[in-house]
Amino acid sequence: MPEDTPLNTSSPEAPQPAATSESNSQSPISFNIGEEYGTAKKNLPPIKIVLIAIGIVAIVAGILILIQRPHSLATGSITDVSSVDVAGQNIVMVALNVSLHNRSATNYWIKSIKVSVDTPTGHFDDDAASAVDFDRYFQAFPALKEHSLAPLIAETKIAPGAAASGTVVVSFPITADDFANRKSLNITIQPYDAIPLVLTK
Repeated sequence: MPEDTPLNTSSPEAPQPAATSESNSQSPISFNIGEEYGTAKKNLPPIKIVLIAIGIVAIVAGILILIQRPHSLATGSITDVSSVDVAGQNIVMVALNVSLHNRSATNYWIKSIKVSVDTPTGHFDDDAASAVDFDRYFQAFPALKEHSLAPLIAETKIAPGAAASGTVVVSFPITADDFANRKSLNITIQPYDAIPLVLTK
């Protein structure tokens, strides 16, 4: 029997890549992971364009707010102011002539009228006097009657598109000098179910 040739059970060695001095001399490739996802500098428009766009949007929004905010259904003005000092009481009585115009398509009903004054000594408010008191005030203080009109009072109705004028009488616990040196004088006319109308003199 022929002699068996011994089997070589060892696996052949895998060829090893020859190390070269050239591969050892090369520097590693630089890799920035941030560039893989992009940056604000690369993906966003220039900051000037962004700021201009924001400014335009803010201006348009402001204009829309001013246009769409509620407005009073009436317009008006304070046409005359007369005042008298109540001697020895530090009280000033004031008669104000007011002109109103109803610019709405419905009746304008006055619910209340309030007058306020800002003076160097403080802020003061008073509700408009009742029409039944006018004669008594005018008899005691004829100067209030000189330019007076018919009383403008609560429950006055102004038809659509119509105008109305009248006098409002109030009093404040201040001196005549304080009233003369006032910072502002406001009449707030509050209608039913509508925005109040504020008139300043």
